[in-house]
Amino acid sequence: QVQLVESGGGLVQAGGSLRLSCAASGRTSRTSVVGWFRQAPGKEREFVAAVSWSDGNTLYADSVKGRFAMSRDNAKNTVYLQMNSLKPEDTAVYYCAAGRFRTILSDRYDYWGQGTQVTVSS
Repeated sequence: QVQLVESGGGLVQAGGSLRLSCAASGRTSRTSVVGWFRQAPGKEREFVAAVSWSDGNTLYADSVKGRFAMSRDNAKNTVYLQMNSLKPEDTAVYYCAAGRFRTILSDRYDYWGQGTQVTVSS
């Protein structure tokens, strides 16, 4: 099994920044990719970004391109999501997920964290 623990969420004003972290433990060799998804109240879960452990290649949703940046620290088994120029519509619970494929499809990810709340006030 793989355990994922998110941290770094909170309340921020529009235009501000937050950095989320996702620490992976357990049999992380089973995974090649870590992604971030988010779910706002009353909405479906949506893809935000993903990064490959091996080469650091990233994938972003159009809605966050140019504002969010994902990185990883292999030595710490941790990935980061730097979120800049935050907007009220970025408000959601952010989930970290791990899987074998760098994809926007949530059902391709095998392991999920518990989520961290991000609230952006206007």
